[in-house]
Amino acid sequence: MSLLIVSLDNTILNVALPTLQHDFHSSLSGLQWTIDAYLITLASLLILSGSTADRIGRRRVFQTGLVLFVTGSVLCSLAPSLNLLVAARVVQAVGGSMLNPVAMSIITNVFTEPRERARAIGVWGGVVGISMAMGPLVGGLLVESVGWRAIFWLNVPIGLAALTLTALFVPESRAPRPRRPDPLGQALLIAFLATLTYAIIEVPGRGLTDPAVSGAALIAVGSLLGFVVHAVRAPEPLIDLRFFRSVPFSGATVTAVSSFAALGGFMFLNTLYLQNVRGLSALQAGLYLLPMAAMTAVTAPLSGRIVGKRGPRLPLQIAGTAMLASVLLFAAFDGETHNVTLFAAYVLFGIGFGTVNSPITNTAVSGMPRAQAGVAAAVASTSRQVGQALGVAVIGAVLAAGMPGSFAASAFESAAGPAYWVLAGCAAAVLVLGTVTTGRRAARSAARTSGLLDVEERHVTGATAP
Repeated sequence: MSLLIVSLDNTILNVALPTLQHDFHSSLSGLQWTIDAYLITLASLLILSGSTADRIGRRRVFQTGLVLFVTGSVLCSLAPSLNLLVAARVVQAVGGSMLNPVAMSIITNVFTEPRERARAIGVWGGVVGISMAMGPLVGGLLVESVGWRAIFWLNVPIGLAALTLTALFVPESRAPRPRRPDPLGQALLIAFLATLTYAIIEVPGRGLTDPAVSGAALIAVGSLLGFVVHAVRAPEPLIDLRFFRSVPFSGATVTAVSSFAALGGFMFLNTLYLQNVRGLSALQAGLYLLPMAAMTAVTAPLSGRIVGKRGPRLPLQIAGTAMLASVLLFAAFDGETHNVTLFAAYVLFGIGFGTVNSPITNTAVSGMPRAQAGVAAAVASTSRQVGQALGVAVIGAVLAAGMPGSFAASAFESAAGPAYWVLAGCAAAVLVLGTVTTGRRAARSAARTSGLLDVEERHVTGATAP
């Protein structure tokens, strides 16, 4: 239930963007912030929330997250202005960050046999994939029948039910040796993601020479460099950079960023196109996107089974190929102008996105010592949110640069062309990385990294080798 509402809120707001634009007289950058404020906050705090849960209790942090998420949802539904809606989305995201890493920590610690764990992660990936893809349809139905504020009311009963069930059935647990807090690393990560996103979103309207934009870009570069230097020197950094010595882990991280950037940009472009260019209602736009949701629902659990039986390479290759074919229909053939090619592209994208979730998480945690599996999964989850936020920011910036305020069909289609080529690059990255980072040589690098981390873990804890 917690994964359902957190993931649903990643995409459900997309179909309400034209309504928000009308109600609040918002600019394109304002619409981007309603999505990215949530995603950036979520991405920035996932690892901190996971380590805090290991330290003070997973159930306690999980319940706190549910309370904050429900509270943020109520505040969103009452927001009288776009700025206050963005602020309430931040409250939502703080709560949401306390839910996903704890759920994954439970899965990786309960399901220790690799094949069973792969299937469990497949179920997890299915919930995420289905809820994110169903967001436009549910959102369209609510916007059309009740209004955009009903989107946030939906979270309240589900969140309260999850809170009750957690109290009844989820046992309290803690890590044997929780990680130390890393406030400096956390602050640098927040500064990097926030300023990078700000610079990307605001540069089309303000220009690169604007002091706010150039200043944000400089802070982003400085924060990233500071984060890397600190991670190398700190005894227990927020993200252990040695994880990236594992080729599969590095590949899973970049694949997560690329695939979710494609999702964020694809959804942003298509919801604006369907409503502002084709003139469809929110519900009609949601129904148009139903083929994508349906294919995601079908392929997400199948992907988990394939990963369990054959490993992550085939699902990643299928995902990359399907997503690439989908966006190429738009980039090279103007597929959005004809219903047949439009729906074919949605079906292909649904297959690709539904297939990609399970192998990302499984590849990230496989080969890692169990004590590090939760952190590895949190990095993979963070990469998903970062990718989606950057997808919305970059695609929105490309769109704004080529379309000075007009949503006429010719203007939008011309501006969207370069944006689809960016998405094609993201999909191609998924295909290439899925092939290159899942072979035997990559597996050996994961084993070496796991051995290094396991030896250090035993040295720190004083444990002996099995």
